[in-house]
Amino acid sequence: MLTCQKSSFSLPGDEHYLNCAYMSPISVAVETAGMTGVARKRVPSRIATSDFFTESDRARALFARLINAPDPSRVAIIPAASYGLAIAARNLPAGAGQNIVVTHEQFPANVHAWRRLARDRGVEIRVVAPPDVTDGRGQGWNEGLLEAIDASTAIVALGHVHWTDGTKFDLGAIGARARDVGAALVVDGTQSVGALPFDVQAIQPDALVCATYKWLMGPYSMGFAYLGTRFDAGEPLEETWIGRAGSENFKELVNYRDDYQPGAVRYDVGERTNFALMPMAIAALEQVLEWQPARVQEYCATLTADLFERVRALGYTVEAPEYRGAHLFGLRAPAGTDITAVGERLRAQKVLVSLRGSALRVSPHVYNDARDIDALLAALNL
Repeated sequence: MLTCQKSSFSLPGDEHYLNCAYMSPISVAVETAGMTGVARKRVPSRIATSDFFTESDRARALFARLINAPDPSRVAIIPAASYGLAIAARNLPAGAGQNIVVTHEQFPANVHAWRRLARDRGVEIRVVAPPDVTDGRGQGWNEGLLEAIDASTAIVALGHVHWTDGTKFDLGAIGARARDVGAALVVDGTQSVGALPFDVQAIQPDALVCATYKWLMGPYSMGFAYLGTRFDAGEPLEETWIGRAGSENFKELVNYRDDYQPGAVRYDVGERTNFALMPMAIAALEQVLEWQPARVQEYCATLTADLFERVRALGYTVEAPEYRGAHLFGLRAPAGTDITAVGERLRAQKVLVSLRGSALRVSPHVYNDARDIDALLAALNL
């Protein structure tokens, strides 16, 4: 089992940072990798042609290993989850009379791309809300999603957990239902991958997009997209030189080629070879792989084992264990509570969480310990 990793970070000793779902801190090792990367450009002659490719391939391989993808060339390097979702929206077939299934209050990046597609092609956006109940909310929400997917569904787009309150969706069952009707499954893993196990061979998503600045513990403005066979002949958002076949030979770049690098590499963002951010992403992925998402879940579950009974005694409600992530969960206050005032009270006590929708969103990680949970409870008791 993991032990507390706070010594690997530079977090202030007087703060209780329970807000990784907002933005993760970077570890000292990731920070060092970034500073070293920045310094490399002092002397450009020391940056070899091969460096434009080897580090990208290393990052692809690490992310593929994290999600159990056997072929790293199916991983594209993207600057943000929205970029990967735009790739999916451009290349997945959907037309008039069909629908796209999404969840209620889904993160905007995983809604706006589908709204544009719906406007352009006459597709219906089918929003599935959770049931208005205290108990069984997660179960009912999952059941509602399965019922919403029908023969007219072209795309199912959602997260592994809901970004506002950590409600966990059964992607195995949802993906199987999508395949039964011929629909594509698009998953935004930004709020889960790195802290919650994800197996592309088991779930079989057509696309999985993920920014690095949350649970992958990496820099802002970087991400990865796993893209399945539906995208093998697709159209990228950019026509980059490095995404073309033979781009490793700089001398021959003037002999323009129309064919692409294999797999998902055609979808890489321009200037993917960021000599500061890429080393940070690599160091972060190595770190996450060492910790292992299953062990992160175990650590967070153990850390919060006594929390939920105690917050329920204060009148708060929380999702059942089988329908929430241990790394991200929502506390819903008793009726009549000014949740904004509660958030301000917590911040005054240097307990850092987020307000998302109607939930007080709490998102611990391996740098947290029992003192952080005690501080949260003490602040809620004020």
